[in-house]
This record gives sequence, structure tokens and C-alpha cells, in this order.
Amino acid sequence: MISPQSGEVQGWTHHEKGSKFHVDATLDTVDAQEFDALLLSGGVANPDQLRTIPQAVLFVKDFVKAGKPIVAICHGPWLLVEAGVVKGRILTSWPSLRTDILNAGGRWVDREAVADGNLITSRKPDDIPAFNPEMIEQSKPAYGKRHSQVTE
Repeated sequence: MISPQSGEVQGWTHHEKGSKFHVDATLDTVDAQEFDALLLSGGVANPDQLRTIPQAVLFVKDFVKAGKPIVAICHGPWLLVEAGVVKGRILTSWPSLRTDILNAGGRWVDREAVADGNLITSRKPDDIPAFNPEMIEQSKPAYGKRHSQVTE
């Protein structure tokens, strides 16, 4: 769990407070090269706040430049829009992001899960059964490489 601040972050289940989660690292202490993939979680507040933090946007850009898998669900693709990496790409998201994706030069489709190169997107939590296999399939090359290095 990477966050702009250390400590704990408050999770939400729609409009109700959910669990709190321990922050493993802060944005100012990590490098995209240290990771195999990036998950951009959904909800409205989290992605909306993160897209205003330059370090968070740069972190996403670094993953795209490296060609590493980025998976984003619900409102998570807002960070992809902010990072300027959706032009010419096919994505899905929570329906309210449709116009943002189109205005950023992307193509928005209404599907449970979409894989376009290293970007894997999904609309909502109900789509997780379709999203997970896409996420796993796209992450296999990175995992396999890392796994083989560990076992050698």
C-alpha cells in the first residue's frame, strides 16, 4: 500500500467508513522500477484526490513508460487520464468517467473488463470476476520473471 502520507488510510464502502489499512511506503520513497505492476483502486474520493498530487501522477507515468501492467477499476482510470496516457487506448471505467476518457483521446467502452496492452480496466466491484482473470493474465510475464529470479 503506497500513499502520499505514512500511517494508515481509511477505506470506504460506498458512503460508510470501512477498514483502515497500514501504509507500507510513501510516494516520496518509492520508484516504479521496484514494482511489477500497479493497481489503481476505485471509489470517488481516492482517485480524485490522487490525481491532484504530482508525485502520484508521475508514478503512474513511470509505470506506463516502463510498459508495466497497470490495472484500474471504477474511478481509478482518472489517474490514467491525468497522467495523459489514455490517448488512442481503449478503456472502461465507472460510467461517469466516460466523458473524461473521451476528452483525453481514449475510447470508452461499457464492458466488465478491458485489456489494451499494459492497461487493464474495469467498471465496478461487481465486475471483479471478469477483471481478475485479465489482471492475472497481463501480470504473468512480470510475475514469471520475478519468480524465476527468486528460485534460481
